Amino acid sequence: MSTYENFDHHSPECRDDIVGYYAEFREKCPVGRSNAHENGYVYLTTYADVFQVARNDALFSSTRAAAGLEGTAIVIPSGPFGGNMQYPLEMDPPDNVEYRRLLDLILSPAAVDELRPMIARHASRIVDEFIEEGSVDLVEVLTNPLPSAVTLDWIGFPEEDWKRIGRPIHDVFTSEPGSERAQRAYEGMAYMEKRLAELIAERRAQPQDDVISRLIEERKADGSEFSDAELFSVIGIAITGGVDTTTSLTGSVLVHLDEYPEMRQQLIDAPDLLIDGTDEFLRRYGSVTAMSRTATTDTEIGGCPVMAGERVLVPWFAANHDPEVFSEPQEVRLDRDASRHLTFGIGTHRCPGAHLARAMFQEMIHQVLTRMPDYRVDRENVVGYASRGNHMGWDVIPATFTPGPRVGDQVEQFTVASQGSDTFDVVLDDVDAAAEDVIAVTLRASDGSKLPAWEPGAHLEVRLPSGRLRQYSLCGPLDDPETYRIGVLRERSGRGGSEELHEVAVGGLELTVRGPRNHFPLVEAEEYLLIAGGIGVTPILAMARSLSARGRTARVLYGGRSRRSMAFVDELAALEGIEVELVPEDERGIPDLRAAVAQSPESTAIYCCGPGAMISAVQGVCDDLGRRDRLYVERFAASDEMEARLTSTEDNVPFQVELARTGVVLDVPVDKRLIEVVREVVPGVAYDCEKGFCGSCETRVIAGEPDHRDEVLSETERDAGRSMIICVSRSCSSRLVLDL
Repeated sequence: MSTYENFDHHSPECRDDIVGYYAEFREKCPVGRSNAHENGYVYLTTYADVFQVARNDALFSSTRAAAGLEGTAIVIPSGPFGGNMQYPLEMDPPDNVEYRRLLDLILSPAAVDELRPMIARHASRIVDEFIEEGSVDLVEVLTNPLPSAVTLDWIGFPEEDWKRIGRPIHDVFTSEPGSERAQRAYEGMAYMEKRLAELIAERRAQPQDDVISRLIEERKADGSEFSDAELFSVIGIAITGGVDTTTSLTGSVLVHLDEYPEMRQQLIDAPDLLIDGTDEFLRRYGSVTAMSRTATTDTEIGGCPVMAGERVLVPWFAANHDPEVFSEPQEVRLDRDASRHLTFGIGTHRCPGAHLARAMFQEMIHQVLTRMPDYRVDRENVVGYASRGNHMGWDVIPATFTPGPRVGDQVEQFTVASQGSDTFDVVLDDVDAAAEDVIAVTLRASDGSKLPAWEPGAHLEVRLPSGRLRQYSLCGPLDDPETYRIGVLRERSGRGGSEELHEVAVGGLELTVRGPRNHFPLVEAEEYLLIAGGIGVTPILAMARSLSARGRTARVLYGGRSRRSMAFVDELAALEGIEVELVPEDERGIPDLRAAVAQSPESTAIYCCGPGAMISAVQGVCDDLGRRDRLYVERFAASDEMEARLTSTEDNVPFQVELARTGVVLDVPVDKRLIEVVREVVPGVAYDCEKGFCGSCETRVIAGEPDHRDEVLSETERDAGRSMIICVSRSCSSRLVLDL
């Protein structure tokens, strides 16, 4: 096979077009050998190969010993930090377990949720420092200072150290090797190491309420203390991992939103989109582009022989842009389910700081979009990292914006409906036939309380008795705090959710719901054109109802198979100020979308919800007529991956799980996941995607037979039964014993 020895992930060609660079090699030689850097290496380009190598710790090691290096072996070329082993990053299982547990403890989702108010305070304070200026370098004033302040404050460094340490960490990743700036960066890192050693000693003598003190209190499985050197390494990883990766991601997204102002406006109008969109931004702009592993024995990858001792480049970025997994990967799609992305790695070495990174990123984007929404990036003068080989991002992002006021202590934390534990139980109060194969379902809170308020365009996520999750737009009166109403079309050739709800929808049925969430908010405009197709009329009805109540006018273009199939027609027709045009296909064909858009004034906000083909057609018309910036659409992106792990609870059986480290025995009922039961009693249990993709929650099995339902473990690993992914998997035996 061809080797393509000109491959070099640090080359100017890769830096200038990293997407195209990996795509070219994926096409002509997806696995090959490069002579660049040190003794050369094997490179990968596909998701499947990256996944295979990153998951197989026995065959592909993260240790320096396997590579025969004194410096860091997890990057190519090897890193300069020869004296400091990075626990647990440079260790293989089971040696890394104790140290990984420390990071999981302080970086669990619950722990990060407790940090959110602090993150918001720092973000608000930092923006206050430059909001009156109107012209700044966003890296210098925001994307570097915020992660630095949050991370170092949380860990226990005094304020005078934040800038002195945070900037050098950024410089390490952005400067040319051997440059004067690189030398200053390493001097700054030396200062950080000195201060960290001092703080560990101080906290041993006098504990405080910080991460250093908490980790000092922790003990290993045998009851012994962690040494200063071990704590130094683990905390050092938390610092360097917490600062520049988030700096890079946030900068890349701010530049992207400047280039795509319609997406920026979407996020301003519907902040909830940022929650689901964060993983898509991580997939597209993940800051750690590649790491490396070392083959421990002769093997092969994708037909390419690999010898023991050879290093293998593991490019997360290439995996995230593999079109076999992510269609049109160069595009950012906020409605894409990007849960499979490998930006944080996979399995035992998956980044434990994923939740903190998301929280800091979301808060920074929130601050920019709410306090300086008109920012403009001088894209001709942005400066990128010197190489994109291991990390990518922006070193300088000059921007201008309309100056704004300081807010002081009036901190507005980033919170949206989808964040936190917003699930609750409802009971079906009424079920009515709304049209052929369409039912209108009225819901009340099971405990009789008032329901959360909502705005037009909001939807509710419903967990059906089978475990399926479905989203339904709210279409009832907005001023009724006691009930919600949804419309459900029976899709006989669908995935089963609508069929199920039609079958079980009787008064008194209890369901669990989440929300309301709003990805489709009604913005203020002079005129409105509301386009509905089929059951897509439900959010359109809520919008029309709201506009009518406010004395506004709107035109509704409503298409359907036949009059019998078109729900809520009478309710729309009864709304004052709302002009409704019905287009039953069996009578009039399909709606004339081009005419509807062309005849509307340019100031008209155009809303569309319906079948994918209709939405695509409306988008095409708006593109042709130069109206795309006034178009708002609603899609429900069905997640087959998620459903595969959450459906068919009727096939579940109850079992018990024993947590070996404490001897606690817990019952896992049919309608609860194993991880839900475990995390009620184990603080810091690791998890992330909760869909069986990422491997964060992989747990060693001491006894029992797991019922594997993940997409992480290989068949060999499943047959061995030595570990399991506890977010989706269950038990075939009546009792499991886990190393927790």
